[in-house]
Amino acid sequence: MCQLLGMNCNTPTDIVFSFTGFATRGGLTDEHKDGWGIAFFEGNGVRHFVDYQAAVESPVAELIKRFPIKSKNVIAHIRKATQGQVTLENCHPFVRECWGRYWVFAHNGDLKNFAPQLDGAFRPVGNTDSELAFCYLLQQMRRRFGEHLPAIDALSQFMREITTEIAQYGTFNMLMSNGEALFSHCSTKLFYLVRQHPFTTAALADEEVAVDFSEVTTPKDKVAVIVTEPLTKNENWTQFAAGEMIVFVDGDVLPV
Repeated sequence: MCQLLGMNCNTPTDIVFSFTGFATRGGLTDEHKDGWGIAFFEGNGVRHFVDYQAAVESPVAELIKRFPIKSKNVIAHIRKATQGQVTLENCHPFVRECWGRYWVFAHNGDLKNFAPQLDGAFRPVGNTDSELAFCYLLQQMRRRFGEHLPAIDALSQFMREITTEIAQYGTFNMLMSNGEALFSHCSTKLFYLVRQHPFTTAALADEEVAVDFSEVTTPKDKVAVIVTEPLTKNENWTQFAAGEMIVFVDGDVLPV
């Protein structure tokens, strides 16, 4: 299956360190070589990069490793295809507009016999179960709340309900963000940590790379990192429970 990487912060932060280790799993230290992608929120906009090449071979992935784009919400994905061809339109994360905001979504898992009726407002471009689930989720969200973006508590409760519904069809580990909050649901495996003062040195598990975060942060910084498998070998990662939904806002953990 695929792997997910998310970051939610209280101040714009680059993801170069985490992405460097994560991308190595895209065909070198792991088998996820059927494409990759990453999306950065920046104000009301989104920088969105996808490639059907393996992350370890992609010049675009190399650019991301070297270009410190700063964002408060980032979602990345490396793909091992279970449904859909290895093509650009099937690469995560997917992006759609709702209520005048971009929404970014990525999924790890496999949904069987999932065939919801779509009303036309949101439709998949590719042929993955993941993009279909994203379109259905947005459709139901719009039906629930109408024309206005709801408060975070109401939206979080909806996300709790809709992810439980979709997960009945199979494995549904997912990350989704609207640039303010990062919603995460675990069917089988997700981990997270929050880096905050006092910062320490972190060493990647997949690369010989370490960073002393005390040298590149301020005492007020708070950075939550969510990933399918822990990226570092010397930090304490918290594993999600099966079926757990957690919302991250400004680096804070808000269980639902």
